[in-house]
Amino acid sequence: MKTPVKSISDETFKSQHEVEVESAVINIKKKGQITLPVAFRTALGLEEDDQLEVSLEDGRVVLTPVITIAKDQAWFWKKEWQEGEREAQHDIDTGNVKSFTDVEDAIASLRNGE
Repeated sequence: MKTPVKSISDETFKSQHEVEVESAVINIKKKGQITLPVAFRTALGLEEDDQLEVSLEDGRVVLTPVITIAKDQAWFWKKEWQEGEREAQHDIDTGNVKSFTDVEDAIASLRNGE
């Protein structure tokens, strides 16, 4: 039986790595170590030192790829900041931007409400 294997929840990342792989039986080694088959690692775009979250769901062990974000960069990924990023990108995409020759012109535009 083929099972769709998907990467982390980000939809754009999913679309890059969504493939079908066969299920596999693996052995647990000393100290609880397992080897994730190459087909699974490839399907998920996993490389050495990538991190996986381990959880239990309905008696199953679930491994989910995660990305660790440095604490000093966490602000960028907060909902409010990402909404602002999307708004700015929309403005750029629709041409709703202005160019200025110098900082004085930019400040004058802001003061005039342009």
